[in-house]
Amino acid sequence: MLQSRGLPTGWWYSDAEREADRAATLARRPTQDLWVFAYGSLMWDPAFHFSEVRRAHAPGHARRFILLDTRGGRGTAETPGLMAALDTCPEGPGCDGLAFRIPAAQVEAESAILWQRERVADGYLSRFIDTTHAGGTVPALTFLADHSSATMVPTLSRETQIEYIATGTGILGTSADYLRTIARQFAELRIADPDITALLARVEARIAAASATPT
Repeated sequence: MLQSRGLPTGWWYSDAEREADRAATLARRPTQDLWVFAYGSLMWDPAFHFSEVRRAHAPGHARRFILLDTRGGRGTAETPGLMAALDTCPEGPGCDGLAFRIPAAQVEAESAILWQRERVADGYLSRFIDTTHAGGTVPALTFLADHSSATMVPTLSRETQIEYIATGTGILGTSADYLRTIARQFAELRIADPDITALLARVEARIAAASATPT
């Protein structure tokens, strides 16, 4: 399907590479149950089964729009898209999201689904980080930005971020809709994120201005 649309192919991990990363990561898990910290689309579309979900906070980390998409998901090489990644940020206020608990007996099956969804290709590092929620502090699996990957571009200016989000589109939808869904999810969860609010306002203004410009 990608080739027929003129999109690049061959950039994804093989099943063996993906499985090796999953096995190595799970071998380091500090608890038998697996907690998964979600900061982006996993919040509304986790795909895997879980027994519990809680609002959670990840100190020392930040949700940053630095994941460049030129492969056809929400952007292409001609009109790049942009999505969020979790980045280390020791001096910041931390990142709010959701923590899902997968019971020990289901970790093998459900983590396989998680890896097929999140570890399609390079861009992330599978890591355990400390998260806090109503039950206290618990280590949770998450997928951190891998700065060695060309898909992670932490140096993007705010104006470029706005442009890519406002114009990026692909087979999964638009980058703007991705941002809108995060904002809606936060509204439902009563999570205040000034950066998401401000970014969405500027993206909507950019889209409105483009629609009003005569062609």
